[in-house]
Amino acid sequence: MKLPDMKFKKIDWLDIPKTDFPGEKGAGHSHTDEEGDLRTRVVTYEPGFVLDHYCQRGHIVYVLEGEFIIDLADGRIFTFQPGSGLAVSDGGDSPHRIRSVTGCRVFIAD
Repeated sequence: MKLPDMKFKKIDWLDIPKTDFPGEKGAGHSHTDEEGDLRTRVVTYEPGFVLDHYCQRGHIVYVLEGEFIIDLADGRIFTFQPGSGLAVSDGGDSPHRIRSVTGCRVFIAD
């Protein structure tokens, strides 16, 4: 990821309008800021959320609250709690899908 040429800016995540999106199960909500090719988000996944596809986009994810699980298409499963996170490149070593039994809030840069 290359950060775009940009001036310093303060981001008030809760002032950014919320975008709702459905999952295969449950729903999520995102406050998204985009600058060039860089997208940063604070995302809330409701309890019981399951993403409706395997994603191949690269991400850096940091867990703020709650817990989520990443299912990789190759069968590996990883659980993340507050203070942990992940990094995967575009295409990565395996497509991934998020789910959350309890619900969670994460920061994502991609």
